[in-house]
Amino acid sequence: MHIDVRELQSFYDGPTGKISRRLIMQRLRELWPNVKGLNVLGLGFATPYLRPFLGEAERLIALMPAQSGVIAWPGQSTNVVALADEATLPLPDASIDRAVIAHVLETTESLRPLLRQVWRVLSPAGRIVVVAPNRTSLWAQFETTPFGHGRPFSRTQLHRLLVDAMFTPTASTTCLHMPPFGVDYLVRDGARWERMGQKYWPRLAGIHLTEATKEVMALAPGGGLRQRVPAKPVLITKRAESAEKSRPRP
Repeated sequence: MHIDVRELQSFYDGPTGKISRRLIMQRLRELWPNVKGLNVLGLGFATPYLRPFLGEAERLIALMPAQSGVIAWPGQSTNVVALADEATLPLPDASIDRAVIAHVLETTESLRPLLRQVWRVLSPAGRIVVVAPNRTSLWAQFETTPFGHGRPFSRTQLHRLLVDAMFTPTASTTCLHMPPFGVDYLVRDGARWERMGQKYWPRLAGIHLTEATKEVMALAPGGGLRQRVPAKPVLITKRAESAEKSRPRP
């Protein structure tokens, strides 16, 4: 079940949310240092992380699920946000070069249709970054933040989900190593917590940021689509090997 957009906005307007937004934006910027000339999509509630791309991207669009509601953004200029059915995104095929997906995978009831839509609108060379709660973190246990709602993911689960949806994970990092409580005393210096957490407790980070590329099927010689078939080990017994060697050659 999706979180109401007003609750999400309230979190990011508060002390913990402001620190979280800044740290996540830094991680995202490390993955995508330049989006000049590209079409960028924010899907779910990704607007807190999109500000660095304003004025740099060729086109910036944000879509929020109809079930959660919508808030206009950015406030000082033309609105770029719209409501959308997550199973039918109102975008042309291969029209998006970069997509940031946040606060939607863990709460949607249409997980696979949503990812198929993302695959459809992404260009062949496109990339996505998924921001999702980490199953082993304190953030996933406390409902005082949006990352404590819905289904959290381990890194392996998130990678498997993307591979099954025909994406290839290319990079993975973590963020929010500070505790999700005690803002005034514990998390005032978020940068220091990030440095310590990356070094001493990386598996306890609040969220995963996973980048992936679109996997495009290659055409087979017969004109059909070449499907991905997992490789299986071939076992050759000594008897079969001897029979193969003694078989007459044409």
